[in-house]
Order: sequence, then C-alpha cells, then structure tokens
Amino acid sequence: MHRQHHVLRALDHISFRIEPGELVGYIGPNGAGKSTTVKLLSGILVPDSGRCEVLGRVPWQDRIAHVARIGVVFGQRTQLWWDLPVIESFDLLRDIYKVPGPDYARRRDELVGVLELEPLLDVPVRQLSLGQRMRCDLAAALVHGPDLLFLDEPTIGLDALSKLAVRDFVRRLNRERGATVILTTHDMDDIEALCTRVLLIDGGRILLDDTVEGLRRQVSPERRLVLDLVEEESDFGDPQVRLVRREGRRVELAFDPNQVPAPTLISRLTARFAVRDLFVENPPIEETIAQLYRKNQG
Repeated sequence: MHRQHHVLRALDHISFRIEPGELVGYIGPNGAGKSTTVKLLSGILVPDSGRCEVLGRVPWQDRIAHVARIGVVFGQRTQLWWDLPVIESFDLLRDIYKVPGPDYARRRDELVGVLELEPLLDVPVRQLSLGQRMRCDLAAALVHGPDLLFLDEPTIGLDALSKLAVRDFVRRLNRERGATVILTTHDMDDIEALCTRVLLIDGGRILLDDTVEGLRRQVSPERRLVLDLVEEESDFGDPQVRLVRREGRRVELAFDPNQVPAPTLISRLTARFAVRDLFVENPPIEETIAQLYRKNQG
C-alpha cells in the first residue's frame, strides 16, 4: 500500500501592493490563506516561489531588521510573558528591540494613556481578561514604533465594549500617525468601521480588490429601507420593493436606488402608511460577502 500525496496551494499566485498609510482589510473564509499571508509578510514562513517585498526588504532573508519595523498581533496568541506583570513584558520588549530609553518611555506612556492600561500594568498577564490582554498586546506590538502593523483577528472573542476600544485605537493609529495596517478578520463590522480597501481571498487566490462600496456594487446596488410604523400593516405590495422581514410594526424593505430614488420611495410609502420613524442603510456586509463567494463558486 502506497501513500497518496495531494498538493494544497495555501497561496496561489496572489499579487497585490499596499501603499504607505493604507488600512486594508484582508478577508476570507477559514482556510482561505489569510494567516498564511500574514506569516509570509512578517517573515515567519518562506514561500516555495514568487517575490515578496515589505518596506524594501524580503521578510525572511533579513528577519532581524525586518521585525524591527513591523508589529504583529495574533488574536489567539500573545507576545506577553504569561506569569509576568504587563509592565515587565513591555520592558523586556524594549530590550529585545533595543529601543532608546527616552523613546520607549514616551511611546509607552502614550500607549498606556490611549489604551487605558494604567490599572493593568502590575497585573500578571495570566490574570487579564481577553479584552484587557488584547489591549496590552496592541501596546506591546507598538512599543518599538513599527511602520507597519499586522492585525490577525484582533477582536476575536471580545465583548462589544472591548471591540469598540480596539477599533477606535486602530482608527486613530492609522489616521493620526499614518501607520499602515493590514487587518484580517471574520468580523465584518471591523471591516466597515475601519477599512478603506478590502482584499477578498478564497482558496489561496485573490478574488477581489476594492473598496467596501465597490464590493457592494459587484453584487447589487440594493439598499434597505427600515420603517417603524404606527400600526401593523400587512400589504406592502409595490413592484419596486422587496419585503425582507417584518417584526411587529418594524418592516425592512429592499429597493434599487437606480430604479426608484430613496426620497421618491419614502414619499410614496409615507403617503400610504403612518410612520413613526425610518432610516435607509446598506445591506449587512456579511450578505454581500456571502453572495460574492457564491458568485465565484458558481
């Protein structure tokens, strides 16, 4: 009996370029190749073929110089020392990266203030909650002042408050300091809240490279109109709208603004029904991504 071998291409001739100061979402299903890409760009993995350059260097050929200019946060792993207080982990990282004392003190104090870490500095890492540890890991990835930050599932498992804190910090880091950020995540709210550009990967191949709005246009220009009615209604017959869901007095309708402008549709519906409140929004980004996958597989 002979073993059979199957070659699985984790990344299959992907190609992209990211400019300084961009905040890019790198998204795809489990096994698509997201983490493999991050590990390759950070110098952890060596590809079988192809060319890769990050900040003017080939990541795996000069790892010491390369890692001095990048920061990496893996949501399910930590670079902090488990049994040490948080501040001692920061001090060890200062020594590892050979950060000058004044630069380290200034950057550390700024990160502690922005991420509200003061109460956590003397707490052993093993005693931190997931949200607390993630904020500390963000600080740890930045104590040496990297030009490029990789965030691999940074909000996985976090509660709503911690997610908002992490998103706000990443947004400020990108806008105020001009840091380049590559974000991989399954949380589409992260993508909508943060990213100016999205790379969609599946099966080791880049399917799309566009803005969030561009991704939506690839699927459909459809928008959603949500109505809070004064009384429950059952008849929403209209050739230019589609009933998505109805929960009591709240009704969600889908429409194409190219066929009927939102003001026209709103005027028409408010003439028929007593409306307490309404708003127009995009379909959930998860629906758009799912349709793109189906379109590609079909």
